[in-house]
Amino acid sequence: QVQLVESGGGLVQPGGSLRLSCAASGDTLDFYAIGWFRQAPGREREGVSCISRRDGSDGSTNYADFVKGRFTISRDNAKNTVYLQMNSLKPEDTAVYYCASRKWTICPVNDYIMDYWGKGALVTVSS
Repeated sequence: QVQLVESGGGLVQPGGSLRLSCAASGDTLDFYAIGWFRQAPGREREGVSCISRRDGSDGSTNYADFVKGRFTISRDNAKNTVYLQMNSLKPEDTAVYYCASRKWTICPVNDYIMDYWGKGALVTVSS
């Protein structure tokens, strides 16, 4: 079983940047696909980005259209952490961001297949 903890959320002005972290314990993330999802008030949860398992695969990534060119997902194997760098933030990016994992999986992923979830990090984009 893997435990996930998000950090790095906060309040940022439009056009600003934040980096979210998803730190894992209990297992190495090399074997997991990690997805970032978000849920805004009154809206359904949606997929943001995904990075495939590292072992034996190409570690491929994918992004929702609404974040392409602005967000970048990456992993630091030594720290067993996945990051979501968010640039050019917009008010509509305001949401609680969750990371989630599923073992032996490559991207893309849907939220209903993810096995483990963090508790989320609030990102607020406002002037």
